[in-house]
Amino acid sequence: MTDYVAAFTPTLAAVLLTARSQGRAGVRRLLKRVWDPRGIGRTWWFPVILLSPLLYVTTYGLMQLTGVRFLAQPVQTWQAMLLFVPLYALLAAGEELGWCGYATEPLQRRWGALRGSLVLGLFWWPVHIPSIVQSGQDGTLIVLGAFFTVGLRTLWVWIFNNTGGSVFAIIVTRALTNLSSSFIPSVPTSAAAPLVVLLAVPAAALRDPATPTSPARRAPRP
Repeated sequence: MTDYVAAFTPTLAAVLLTARSQGRAGVRRLLKRVWDPRGIGRTWWFPVILLSPLLYVTTYGLMQLTGVRFLAQPVQTWQAMLLFVPLYALLAAGEELGWCGYATEPLQRRWGALRGSLVLGLFWWPVHIPSIVQSGQDGTLIVLGAFFTVGLRTLWVWIFNNTGGSVFAIIVTRALTNLSSSFIPSVPTSAAAPLVVLLAVPAAALRDPATPTSPARRAPRP
């Protein structure tokens, strides 16, 4: 329940701050970003749709191979999973309209894409600690959660910038993350942290820290 309440806090804050600085017109522009798929090219639909399912399927396979086990989540029926689709989409919109639609671009302008992602990820992580504790997960998953949220936010900002700043792309990616985690109950959300970091590090290293859509620049030779 804490996650459900917290999910709408970023958007509520974004709407209030936008209304104060830009009025109703600004709020309308902000809300319209929930549906802005035009910047997503054909190539970028692949990471938008496949990133999360592949993360959790791969994590599940590695857990089976290594024998690593975490506290299992409740098993959901197919009927319940179908009901979760619109729920997770709504929750994703409630968070990402605030995180991506409002906060990401100013953070990038101030600190660059990489550092802005890290700042936002570190701020995003504590929001989920109450639900992790309430579900009985141990300290290992809390620590993994920090790496997961920071790494995942770095990947999402990379996708965000490469889809023309599409909030809709991140809403879809976020909803599929929650859906994939629920579909594989033996894999808690934070258990995918090692794979997320493995993907986030090269994505950050191979791109310009200020603009992840551009290749990293090499220093000129003297």
